[in-house]
Amino acid sequence: MRIGELARLTGVNQRLLRYYEEQDLLHPLRRASGYRDYDDADVERVRRIRTLLAAGLNTTTIADVLPCTIDTDDGLAGACPALLGDLRREHARISASITELHTARTMLAAIIDATPHEAPENDSGRPSDEGERPSESNR
Repeated sequence: MRIGELARLTGVNQRLLRYYEEQDLLHPLRRASGYRDYDDADVERVRRIRTLLAAGLNTTTIADVLPCTIDTDDGLAGACPALLGDLRREHARISASITELHTARTMLAAIIDATPHEAPENDSGRPSDEGERPSESNR
C-alpha cells in the first residue's frame, strides 16, 4: 500500500509517517518508481509507535524497543533482555504519571462537586464577576 493509504488506516498524516521513517521506526520497501510500499504489518507498527509516543517514550527509545517485540497468540512478548532495565524504568515512570493523573482527576472532581452549579459563566467558562466590566484590553 502507498503512504496515503497507510495514513488513512492509521490516522497519522503522511509527513509524520515520513518522519517515522527518518527516525528508523518504519522501513517501507521502495518501488522502482521511488514510491514507498507499506504492508499490513506497518499498520500495526504505526499503532505501536503512537502508543509508545503517547506513553512518553522518545523515538530513539522506541527504535530500540520495537525490534524487541514479538507477536504471539497472547499479545506481545519481549525478545531483548538487554533492554529490561530501561523498560522497567519506563514502566515505573509511566506508572508514576498515571498515579499523578489519577490524583489530579480526583482533585478536579472534588472541585467540580463543591462548586455551585448555578453560577453564571462568562465566555471563558469561568464564573463571571458580577458588576465588573472588562477592561479595554480584554475586549
